[in-house]
Amino acid sequence: MNILLWHVHGSWTTAFVQGPHTYLVPVTPDRGPDGLGRARTFSWPASVREVTPEELREAEVDLVVLQRPHEQELAERRLGGRRPGRDVPAVYLEHNAPDGDVPDTRHPCADRDDLTLVHVTHFNRLFWDCGSTRTEVIEHGVVDPGHQYTGRLARAAVVVNEPVRRGRYTGTDLLPALSEAAPLDVFGMRTEGLAAHLGLPEDRCRTADLPQSELHGALAQRRLYLHPVRWTSLGLSLLEAMQLGMPVVALATTEAIEAVPPGAGVLSTRPEVLARAARRYLENPRAAAEDGARARQAALERYGLKRFLADWERVMTEACS
Repeated sequence: MNILLWHVHGSWTTAFVQGPHTYLVPVTPDRGPDGLGRARTFSWPASVREVTPEELREAEVDLVVLQRPHEQELAERRLGGRRPGRDVPAVYLEHNAPDGDVPDTRHPCADRDDLTLVHVTHFNRLFWDCGSTRTEVIEHGVVDPGHQYTGRLARAAVVVNEPVRRGRYTGTDLLPALSEAAPLDVFGMRTEGLAAHLGLPEDRCRTADLPQSELHGALAQRRLYLHPVRWTSLGLSLLEAMQLGMPVVALATTEAIEAVPPGAGVLSTRPEVLARAARRYLENPRAAAEDGARARQAALERYGLKRFLADWERVMTEACS
C-alpha cells in the first residue's frame, strides 16, 4: 500500500516504517511541522518517500494515518479534495493521554463512523471519551537496540523533552529531591538551563540533546533509568531503556504499571520510595544488572517489532476493506 502520514513522532514512525509498504511523508520548503519530511536523526528505510504538496495532489494513496486534529482538513486539501475516511480509507492514531477535563475529555474523532481510532496504550483508550467511534489499541513496538547495558556510571538517566516548560507533567519538580539520591543525566530537546532552573549544581543535573544513534549508548552507561513522569502517554524512551537492559525506577502512573513488571525495576507513587530504589541500584551494580536483564526480556516480549507490525497490518487491512 501507499500510506500517507506526517512526520510527527520520530521514534514511533521509525518502528512503523519498518513494514512492507511505501510511506509517503509530506515535505515543504521550510520543513515546518506540516512538512518535516524524512527524519534526520533516525534511520528510515528507502520505502519512506518525501512528497511535496504538488505531488501529493495527484498521488495514489491507499490509506491515510492521521495523528493531529487539523490533519483531517490538511489531508483533504493536499489530496485535491479527497476526504480521509470517506474517499480514502483512514485511521486516526492517538499518541497522547487526554489533557483537560479528565476523565471526561472528548476526543476530536468521537462519534465518527468513517475511521478507526487507534490508541498506543490501554490507559489512553480508557481515559479518552471516544463516543461511538471504533477504537483499537496497538501497543508500541521498538526496534531492538540490543543489550548494551554496562551501568558503569553511578548516575541515573532521564529522557524528557522540554522539562522546564512541561513542569509537573514530566515530574520536573521532583528532580531536586531525586538528585540527592542519584546524580542525574537528563537527555532530550530543550533541556539546557535545567540545573539553574531547579537550583541544582551542574554535577547533580547534567543535560544533553543527542541523536538516537548516540543516545542509546549513552543511556546504557548509566546505572538506572529514572522515569518521574506524572501524566503522559507511555514514553518510547522508557521501552528503549528497558530493551537496552536498564533497570527502571518510575512513578506508577498512566501505563508504566503495565510496561514495567515486578523484578524489572521499582514503581511507586511515592517519590521517597523511588529515591531509595535509586540509591540501592547505585550501591548494588549486580542487582541493577539483574533487574535490567529482566526489564529487557519483558520489553522484548511485549513491545517487540514483529507483534507491532502484525497488529498494524491487521488494522490497516480492515480499514482498507
